[in-house]
Amino acid sequence: MPNKLLSVQGLETHFQTREGTVHAVNGVSFSLDEGETVGLVGESGCGKSVTMLSMLRLIPSPPGKIVNGSAVFRGQDLLKMTDDEIRTVRGSQISMIFQDPMTSFNPVLTIERQVAEPLEIHLGMSKEQARDRVVELLELVNIPKAKERLNDYPHQFSGGMRQRVMIAMALACNPQILVADEPTTALDVTIQAQIVELIKRLRDELGMSIVWITHDLGIVAGLAQRVIVMYGGYFIEEASVKELYANPLHPYTMGLLGSLPRLDLDEKKRLTSIDGLPPVLMEKPGYCPFAPRCKFAVERCWNENPQLSEIAAEHRVACWVDPRTGRAR
Repeated sequence: MPNKLLSVQGLETHFQTREGTVHAVNGVSFSLDEGETVGLVGESGCGKSVTMLSMLRLIPSPPGKIVNGSAVFRGQDLLKMTDDEIRTVRGSQISMIFQDPMTSFNPVLTIERQVAEPLEIHLGMSKEQARDRVVELLELVNIPKAKERLNDYPHQFSGGMRQRVMIAMALACNPQILVADEPTTALDVTIQAQIVELIKRLRDELGMSIVWITHDLGIVAGLAQRVIVMYGGYFIEEASVKELYANPLHPYTMGLLGSLPRLDLDEKKRLTSIDGLPPVLMEKPGYCPFAPRCKFAVERCWNENPQLSEIAAEHRVACWVDPRTGRAR
């Protein structure tokens, strides 16, 4: 049995705006085992990034506030740590690759300075030791002529190269958990594939756990062991990759999979779309948040929000209807 590395329970995050309170994350729970890769998928604005930023206490306050929950890592609750304590965890034990590599770098500092900083802060390396380690890290992520590029600035790198440097920075202190927040979104398909293969190789070499945040179920298929689907601030389905792709049990998951191009089908088939718009999270719904867009919705869907419950072994879903039959569960 693998050891549980991280356990998040009942995490809830709000944002105060002029229009009112936005309920961005609504009591989500998940765990992560040593060496495991979990895919967190869902459309933009559903709360994926906010969930992981909340866990790492990177939510700007105000306007954001973590109002409930726990995130236990190695026996310690990250949400109850002091600012100094959480800083010792971030970057050294849990690292994050942010979504946009251009805006995530400081434009006036060299690449060497930015990658070396966590090495000096967390590992106590001297400038010379850190410089040697930076070269190793840049070579690890396949930056050509790494030593010659130490004094370059972020704008002198292409998008794909900046993302590789961001990965090098995240891996600098050999973290136990790597959170990758849509790290391939702004890249072309060829570079996307290279980045995914790079992270898979580094995961296998270093033995770290990964949470991969994305809206693309195609990427998750070849990367993760387990998938969590998120919608409107809630987790609505969780299963192993093989089980989820073979037997999706939530109408939203079925819609996501139906929107993916398929190369394994002989006949031509039109891609499906999900009608309607994502929910406005100004208040917690007393009904299923997907009900307004769901063709299977029944009366109970409008009166009660379903909880994530186990339908089969290691397969959980939050839905009152079985979409395979159209009947209430």
